Amino acid sequence: MTPGTGAITTRTIQELIDGLCRIPAAAFTRDRVLQEFGRTVLDPDSLRSYLFFRRSHYTRNLIYRDDLFEVVAIGWESGQGSAIHNHRGQECWMGVPIGRLEVRNYRLVEKDETARTCRLEPSVHYVMDPLHPAAVDPAEPIHSVHNLVDYACRAASVDVYSRPSDSCEIYHPERGRYFDVALGYTSRFGVLCPGEQAEAV
Repeated sequence: MTPGTGAITTRTIQELIDGLCRIPAAAFTRDRVLQEFGRTVLDPDSLRSYLFFRRSHYTRNLIYRDDLFEVVAIGWESGQGSAIHNHRGQECWMGVPIGRLEVRNYRLVEKDETARTCRLEPSVHYVMDPLHPAAVDPAEPIHSVHNLVDYACRAASVDVYSRPSDSCEIYHPERGRYFDVALGYTSRFGVLCPGEQAEAV
C-alpha cells in the first residue's frame, strides 16, 4: 500500500459511498479513488450501526457491495493484526477513521504456483490514521495490517475493494508457503451473520 494525500473534509460513510458511486466504472482507477478517499475524514459516528469488534480476531463488516466495488469496515482490537495477504489483483484502498494502523509491505522474491511455495522479503512499512489513507501498491500488493499494542486503543478501517472477491492468498514466509483462503463477513449491512458473535462499538 502507498499513502494518499489531499485537502481533507469530514463526511459520513454514506457520503463516501455516494461519492464512489458517482465515479464511472472506466474511471474507477487507483488514483481516482484514492483522490476521493484522500479528501475524506470519515465521521466515526456514521459507522456505529455497521461496526462490530471481537476479542479473538478482527471483524469484517460489509457496508456496501455491487459489481464494481465493495466497502467493508474492519474492527481491530488492540494487538490484533491480519495475516500476510494479497487481494488477487484487486484494487484496494483503506482509510482509518478510528485509531491508527501499521501497514507492512512485502516483496515477492519467488513463487512456485505448482508447489505453492514462496519467498518474501520485508519492504516498506508506514502508519495510517484519519488523515492518511492509503492504496495497495500494485508493484508490492502483499502486506499485513496491525493495530499495535503500543497504540493502546481500538481501531477501525474502512476498506474499498474493486472488484469484489470472495478469496485471497495468505502467505506464511516462515514455512515458505501460501494458501487460498475464502473471505467471509462478521456482519452484513449492520446485521451479524449467522453464527457470529461480536460486540458493537
